[in-house]
Amino acid sequence: MIKNLLFKLSIICIATLAFIDVKAQSINWAKDGNSYYQIASGEIISVTLPKSDKKTVISRALLTPAGKSAPIAVRSFQLSADGTKALIYTNSKKVWRYDTRGDYWLADLTANKITQIGKDKPASSLMFAKLSPDGSKVAYVSKHNLYVENIDGSNAKALTTDGTDRMINGTFDWVYEEEFDCRDGFRWSPDGKSIAYWQLDATKIKNFLMINNTDSIYPYTIPVEYPKVGENPSACKVGIVDVATAKTNWLNVPGDDIQHYIPRMQWVPNSNEVILQQLNREQNESIVFICDAASGTAKAIYTEKAKAWIDAQDEWKWLNNNQEFTITSDKDGWNHLYRISRDGKKQTLVTKGNYDAIDIKLIDDKSNYVYFTASPTNATQKYLYKTKLDGKGKLEQVTPSTLLPGTHNYDISPNAAFARHSYNSSTVRPVTEWMNFTTGNPFTMDGSITTQLSKQEAPKNKVEFFKVTTEDGVELDGWMKKPDNFNPDKKYPVVFYVYGEPASATALDTYGAGRNFLYAGDMAKDGYIYISMDNRGAPVPKGATWRKGIYKNIGVTNVRDQAMAAKKLLATNSFMDKDRVAVWGWSGGGSSTLNLMFQYPDIYKTGISIAAVGNQLTYDNIYQERYMGTPFPSKDAYMKGSPITYAKNLKGNLLYIHGTGDDNVHYQNAEMLINELIKNKKVFQLMSYPNRTHSISEGEGTSEHLSLTYTKFLKDNCPPGAR
Repeated sequence: MIKNLLFKLSIICIATLAFIDVKAQSINWAKDGNSYYQIASGEIISVTLPKSDKKTVISRALLTPAGKSAPIAVRSFQLSADGTKALIYTNSKKVWRYDTRGDYWLADLTANKITQIGKDKPASSLMFAKLSPDGSKVAYVSKHNLYVENIDGSNAKALTTDGTDRMINGTFDWVYEEEFDCRDGFRWSPDGKSIAYWQLDATKIKNFLMINNTDSIYPYTIPVEYPKVGENPSACKVGIVDVATAKTNWLNVPGDDIQHYIPRMQWVPNSNEVILQQLNREQNESIVFICDAASGTAKAIYTEKAKAWIDAQDEWKWLNNNQEFTITSDKDGWNHLYRISRDGKKQTLVTKGNYDAIDIKLIDDKSNYVYFTASPTNATQKYLYKTKLDGKGKLEQVTPSTLLPGTHNYDISPNAAFARHSYNSSTVRPVTEWMNFTTGNPFTMDGSITTQLSKQEAPKNKVEFFKVTTEDGVELDGWMKKPDNFNPDKKYPVVFYVYGEPASATALDTYGAGRNFLYAGDMAKDGYIYISMDNRGAPVPKGATWRKGIYKNIGVTNVRDQAMAAKKLLATNSFMDKDRVAVWGWSGGGSSTLNLMFQYPDIYKTGISIAAVGNQLTYDNIYQERYMGTPFPSKDAYMKGSPITYAKNLKGNLLYIHGTGDDNVHYQNAEMLINELIKNKKVFQLMSYPNRTHSISEGEGTSEHLSLTYTKFLKDNCPPGAR
C-alpha cells in the first residue's frame, strides 16, 4: 500500500492499495518562478507567464544522438543551476510500481552536443541520476551501486562496490519503496564534494516465492524480498561517501539499525550536516537527528512520541537563514505545521486551530506566509488557505468555497507569483486555470474555471452527500448515487463501495464520486443505489482521534463503523431493499468486504472482494505493524481483524478475485481463505488471474474480463431495478 497520502483527497487507483490525489501533474518551474518547462513535440521548451510565450530550450536536433535519425524520447529532465546543461531521462523501465530505472543523456547547451551517461552500464539500469551542484559531474545508481562521472562521460568511478541484489546502495528494498515511498536513495552535498546515501542490508530478508505456471512448460518461481509481519526489516544506515576518494564514513545514528527505520534524510543547506528522521520498529517514536558528515556524530534535536503511529516526514523546509526547519505533526490532535529551531529548543506552532493542514503547498519565507489545503467544515472537500509563517496570524481562506464547492489543488510558483489552479467535484469534470497568484485573477488562454464551467452540462442525476450517525454515536460522511428516474415508493438494490483502512478515503467530493469503474454499464440507469462512506481510520481532515481510532483494530473498528452505518441507512430509507445489499472493495477494501460479509452476514447478502489481505500476518511489517502494533508478544489483534477468522460465518454470495503474480498482497492470502471456506463447507466463487499483479491489469483482455466478471456476478446475485 502506498502510505504518506495522509489527508490527500483521492480517487480510485487500482494499481495499489491506496488511491491517487486528484491534482494536476506537478509543474516543472524555473528557479525564478516566472516560467516553467515542458516537453512538447519532441523538444523541451520554456513557457513564460502570464502571456505563455514559448521558447525552445533543447531542440529536437540536440536531442538526436549522433548516428540516430530521431530524438530520444524524453521522460523527464533536470537543468543545471546555470541552465547550460540538462540531464535527460529516457528508455524507462518499471521497478515494482514506477518507472525508476532507464538511460540518461547529458545535453550541453553551450557545446550543442549530447552524451550518454553510464554508457558502459546495461541498458535501462541507471537510477536517479543527478547533476552535482556545480554541474560538472553526474551521480547515479546502477545494480545497487553508486557511481559518478564527468558530464562528458569520462572518468566514471564506482563510489560503492559491495552492491548486490540484497546489499542495496542508493535506493531501497521492496518494503521501503512500498510503505515509506522511498526510491531515490542518495543526495549530493551542497559543496558537491560528497554524497549522502542509504544502504539497506536485505541479506537476511526471506524470499517470498511467486510461481509462474503459464510462460513455460516448466513453472518457475519469482523471488521477492518481503519482510512479513513479525519478521525483522532490513538493516538501514546512512553513509557519506567522498567523491574524490570513494571512501564512505557511516553516520553514528544511535539505536539498532534493524529495529529502527530511517525513512527521510537530506542535507542541511549550506553546511556539512545531514538531517534525518528515525522511527522505531513500532513507528510510535520519531527522532530527528542532525549529523556531522565528517565525524559521523548524530545529535537528537527533536523527539516525538505517540500512543498510535507517527508518519514519515515530508521534506524539511529551512527558514530564517537556515536556523529553523519545518515539520508537520498531529501531536496536539490536529495535523499542523511547526517550525523548530536548529538546536531543537524552540518550537513554534504555525497553523493554529481545530483543523487539519492537509497538504503544504508553499512556504514563502520572504512574505511570511504559508499556503496549504484544508477543510475545517467539510471533510469531503479541499480548499486553499494561508496563515502567517511566524505563527502569529489567523487562518485565511484563499479559495472561494461558496462559489466553487468541491476539491481544489494548487501548484504555486516558487516566487508565489503564479499558480495553476485545478478544480473538480462530484458534479464537475476536472478543470484548470492559470492564475496571477498575487491578485487571484485567472489569465488562462482557454478561459477561467468559471468560463469553462459555463460550458459543462450539469449532470441530471447528481451524487448526494450525507451524514449518518451509527448506534455507537459515530458520524460518517458518505455519498449516494440514486438510480435514474428514482421513485421513493419503490425498493432498489444497494451496492456499498468500501476501502476502510488508513491508506485512503473514498467518500470525497471529487469527480470520481458515484462512479463504479468496474461496472460494465451504467449502475444508475440499471437501477442500483451506489454508496460509499468513510469510517474511523480513513485519512480525512477530522483530526487525529478520528484517523488513529483504528489503531490495533483494523478489521474490527472500521468494519463495525461501516456495518452500523449501513444498518442505519437501511432502517431509515424505505426505498433500500434489505434483501438486495452488496458490498465490494479492492485490496484493503477487499479485506473490508470479506470482514463485512463474514462478521455481519445478516446485512450484506453479496460481496465481491478483490486482492484482499485475508490474513494480516501475511502482509508486510512496515504497514501492518504501523497500524496494528508489533505482534510481540501476542498476535491476537492480527487474528481478531483477519477475515479468515470469520470465514465460517459466510451466508451470502461471495466472489473472490486475486492475481497470482501479486507481489504486494500475495496470492497466499487467497489460498489461506479458500482453505477456511472449504473446511467450513462454504460455497463461493473464485476468479484467479495468472501472473497478474495487484492491479490485475496486465495482459490482453484482462481489464475487460474483470469488469464483465464483476458485473455478471453482481447482476446474478444482487439483481438491479426497482421492485
